[in-house]
Amino acid sequence: MAKPGVRNLITDVPGLRVGQAEDARVRTGVTVILPDQFCVAAVAVAGGGPGTRETDLLGGGRLVAGADAICLAGGSAFGLGAADGVMSGLKSAGRGFALVPRPGVPPTPIVPSAILYDLANGGDKDWGDHAPYAELGRTAYKSAADTFRLGRAGAGFGARAGLAPGGTGSASIVATDGLTVGALAAVNCFGSVRMPASEAFWAWPFENGGEFGGARPAPGLTFDAEDWGAAKADPRVRENTTIACIATDAALTRDEAERVAQMALAGMARAIRPVFAPTDGDVVFVLATARRALEGSRPLQIARIGELAASTLARSIARGVFESERQEACV
Repeated sequence: MAKPGVRNLITDVPGLRVGQAEDARVRTGVTVILPDQFCVAAVAVAGGGPGTRETDLLGGGRLVAGADAICLAGGSAFGLGAADGVMSGLKSAGRGFALVPRPGVPPTPIVPSAILYDLANGGDKDWGDHAPYAELGRTAYKSAADTFRLGRAGAGFGARAGLAPGGTGSASIVATDGLTVGALAAVNCFGSVRMPASEAFWAWPFENGGEFGGARPAPGLTFDAEDWGAAKADPRVRENTTIACIATDAALTRDEAERVAQMALAGMARAIRPVFAPTDGDVVFVLATARRALEGSRPLQIARIGELAASTLARSIARGVFESERQEACV
């Protein structure tokens, strides 16, 4: 039977680390997903108001079909600068893309990025001429490790999930043959992550071992299709976003990784209602560390990985909010 990995984090995928950094005064943060080496990457953008960087490079027919790291940040468009700090760290490590390596010409690190909006959360955004995001990105890169904090941490530090506190969540699943899929999400959604008139998360059918509280809907629970529960009352462009990364140890092609990203979007729909609205900036990246060869029918294997990605992402979203709520209750 498939079960979560040892950490129940995206870093259960071999060849992957995560680093995070926050600025409590500004109430914002950055999360970096760092593979040990350049790997195949893809992206799916579903929201109507996304904020991204370098995602065009991951499309079909492009020269560069992978990434050195993925960067998720708060700060709206200001947060896209976090990738500068990540690139700086990667450059110092000698990592990056070079079509023809030449002495004295550094390779260019490839760091696709996405941001969420946390500018109106009460933090001090009067940072003058220098936004904090490049330094946060560099700090997050340098802190990359096998374990990391959930809830009020990283890119989800200053987020809101509907009327609940948002946050950073992660989960993993290891199939019976050892194939591993992990997910990480920074949750700042307009929609509600819980069913109306219930403490149960929309993602409850996918929960493993009470990882987000174990609440279940009452038998026979029904609700009005127009009842969105604890959604935000005033959705605005780019203020409502879930940005996420899926990782797997399977050896995928770029096109296969893109299909997994598209399938993984279903995980957002299982965990948030409504989602992919005109004001949302929902984005899912995929990284394939290629530690495990696929055997048998590749289309069936991709379908399998995509479904594992969707359910694991749904769990990650619920975990991010659940952990943030627990942290707020302890303050």
